[in-house]
Amino acid sequence: MRFGYHANAWGGVVGHPVGVTSIKDLFYLTPGDTVDTIRRIGEAGWEGVELFDGNLLEFADDPDVLRGALERHGVALVGVYSGANLIFDDVLEEELWRVRRACELGRELGAEQFVIGGGAQRTRPATDADYDKLGAALDRVAEIAEEHGLVPTFHPHLSTIVEGPEQVDKAFARTRIGFCPDLAHLQAAGGDAAELVRRYVHRIPYIHFKDVDADGAFVPLGRGIVDLAGVAASLRDADYDGWVLVELDGYDGDPDAASHENLERLRALFA
Repeated sequence: MRFGYHANAWGGVVGHPVGVTSIKDLFYLTPGDTVDTIRRIGEAGWEGVELFDGNLLEFADDPDVLRGALERHGVALVGVYSGANLIFDDVLEEELWRVRRACELGRELGAEQFVIGGGAQRTRPATDADYDKLGAALDRVAEIAEEHGLVPTFHPHLSTIVEGPEQVDKAFARTRIGFCPDLAHLQAAGGDAAELVRRYVHRIPYIHFKDVDADGAFVPLGRGIVDLAGVAASLRDADYDGWVLVELDGYDGDPDAASHENLERLRALFA
């Protein structure tokens, strides 16, 4: 088992502003110096990093800059994260263009995983037709990722139509894509993250460890309410041998101190 960290701990996430008028260019982006973030991750002892699609795009014209930073600090590019609405027919092809571009860059830089979040919330409650569209679109995402040698997974997330357990079941009944759980988002949506991991463990090639407190704030591992030990036990029982990626965006403490704390906690969980 290998441990990685998400770059969004140093800056969070924004959407590229050109996306307001160009759906195809609405990449996720962590503000700040990506190369310096990779240095921090490597120096803390993490083996890998996950980046947003927009941060990869920063290096599209000179990928050797990012490749050199990864090699210099002993960090592998574990995965690329993207997002999309996925339920609106008129913009789906534009969104899939963006997915393909992210996969192209990810493959060039040695990524293993492609993670997508999404499923837009409308002004009205989601219908079965919305979940049908989501499932069909996720299958197309999976095809694109696999064409580029990446393992595709869907990442349920707050503010989408796949938040809690019932919605997770609806989505995965309609698609073959893998499951990348975000433990904190599942818990904050009213689910039992450990139970969902147990239920879907054989569909999980990749996982985001994240903790959340009772007030809904993301916190370093072990400070919140997620049953991390239960999740770790389910992964061990299933002989899981993939990456465990820690994510801690939106935390108002010291990101470097939290990074070290998270690695110590993760090593203890899987000792």
